[in-house]
Amino acid sequence: MAQSNHMGRLAEDMKREVIDIIGKMKDPRLVGLITVTRVEVTSDLDMAKVSISVLGGGDDAPAKAVAALNHAAGHVRSEIAKRMHIRKSPAFRFIEDDGAAYAAHINKILGDLQDDGTH
Repeated sequence: MAQSNHMGRLAEDMKREVIDIIGKMKDPRLVGLITVTRVEVTSDLDMAKVSISVLGGGDDAPAKAVAALNHAAGHVRSEIAKRMHIRKSPAFRFIEDDGAAYAAHINKILGDLQDDGTH
């Protein structure tokens, strides 16, 4: 139990640092509002899966942002190692979290159904 609690705290600390690192990146492919929704770290600190959500910037903005962040994963890894003073820094893999877009789509469908029911 204590081990999983420790990994949860470590993942949350890593999430805060990753948000700060991404905010300072100057890559032109990082357009729109980029939000880190979740960081999952393996127990051996070998891999960290970072879910990101991108709002705005066009339909292809999430794919471009994921590509840019995966290209800069080594930079993120070295920055995390420096900032968090951990002996072993995980390899980062960025994936798109389309939960916000899916929720907006469902809300639109529900709104359309509600409008159809009132006429």
